[in-house]
Parts: sequence; structure tokens; C-alpha cells
Amino acid sequence: MSALGPEAFAPHDHARCAKHAMDAAVARVEKQGARMTPVRRRTLEILLESHRAMGAYDVLERLSQDGYGNQPPVAYRALDFLVEQGLAHRLQRLNAFAACLSPDRDHAPAFLICRSCDRVAETDAPVLRAAFRETAAERGFKVERLTVEAVGLCPACGDGDDTGADA
Repeated sequence: MSALGPEAFAPHDHARCAKHAMDAAVARVEKQGARMTPVRRRTLEILLESHRAMGAYDVLERLSQDGYGNQPPVAYRALDFLVEQGLAHRLQRLNAFAACLSPDRDHAPAFLICRSCDRVAETDAPVLRAAFRETAAERGFKVERLTVEAVGLCPACGDGDDTGADA
């Protein structure tokens, strides 16, 4: 995924995109010596179906339909595993989860969230992250975890106003 053109907002072969992410996820899990159980795999498949974040209960509903049970720990355990292994991201703004589209590399992405369609794009933002950490350090604060989430309108939902008046 390019930092300048997140695939979630551009026409692309989503089946290929999802397959790449799944193949990379399976390889990462094997490399880390973890186990991709059927429920974990199905959870990731559900997240990879679109470039939208899903709440845990939405994932649970889908897992239940597929015969994996309907108790919340089923979904939460699978989602926690995916986040811990770097295969999914938790989005605070939406209280939801999105599949990582670059599990083949360690990274700390920023997220672009469309407030209209809830589509989520993952993008690299090393300059922004470095500036934030530097600003925090100047104040004696050590950042342990940083989640960058920008809310706005994607190209499909945008109204043409790119002035950034409320940014």
C-alpha cells in the first residue's frame, strides 16, 4: 500500500489485495511460531472482506453464522490474537477492528477513516509520528503507544471542499 494512495479509497482488485494480506498473515504467524486456528483464520477472512472496520459483535455474529459459537470471548480472543500478531489493528475512534493489509512488515500506520461510509485506509506516516514523539519528548513525555486516526471524507464521499477548515 502506498503512503500516497491508500488502496481502500482507490479502485483495485480487492480479491488480490485480500489474498496478499492473508498469505502474508499466515507466513507471519508461522514465522512467529504461533498458530492460526480455524476461528482466527475465519476472523481475519471476515475483516479482509472489505476496507471497513468491524466491531467485535459484528465479527461474532458472522462467526456464529459460520458455526463458531455465539459467546463474546470467541470473537474477542480471535481479535486479540490478530492484533497481538500484527494482523489486525484496533481503531479507537470506531471501537472496531480492521485487517492489516501489510502484515509482511512491521510498521506503525496512521488511519484515514471516512465519516460517511466508514471505509478505512491504512497509510504510513513516519514524519507525522516522529514529529509527535519529538513534541512529546520536549515536554518530558515518553510515548509508549501512538495511534493516529484522521476522520474525514474519502474521495467517493467527499463534497469537493478540500479546504481543511475543521482540521
